[in-house]
Amino acid sequence: MRFNKNRASEPEINLIPFIDVLLVILIFLMLSTTYSKITELELSLPSANAAPLRDKINTLNISITAQGKFYIQGTSIDALDNDALVRKLKETSLGMDNPVVVISADGHATHQSVIQALQAAQQSGLQQITFATQTDSSPKGSAK
Repeated sequence: MRFNKNRASEPEINLIPFIDVLLVILIFLMLSTTYSKITELELSLPSANAAPLRDKINTLNISITAQGKFYIQGTSIDALDNDALVRKLKETSLGMDNPVVVISADGHATHQSVIQALQAAQQSGLQQITFATQTDSSPKGSAK
């Protein structure tokens, strides 16, 4: 008599080789992947909390509008070339003793306009240059 019956054995899924293959693939991906750190440029712009500049006799104001138009001491400069700006700065600073150049540029003025004003001041022989800012508490559009 046969007590052992041949039963159809149920198939088993062996997960150990499957896990081994997945770990090898994971290790391969970790070693072959280059991690590039994407950085963003975070700017923390300075705020101006200094006392407002008093009207000095030796202050030479250069104002730049959003359209890139220059004003020196409130007088419009029609020419956009650097030579005209240098000539006007030299003329205006003739009677002044070591004037301080204050550049007041609109927030939407191009960087090129500000650089042009800086270059013109340098070519005019003016050494002391500062930028006008506004504080958060001042009305919009007024510069100090």
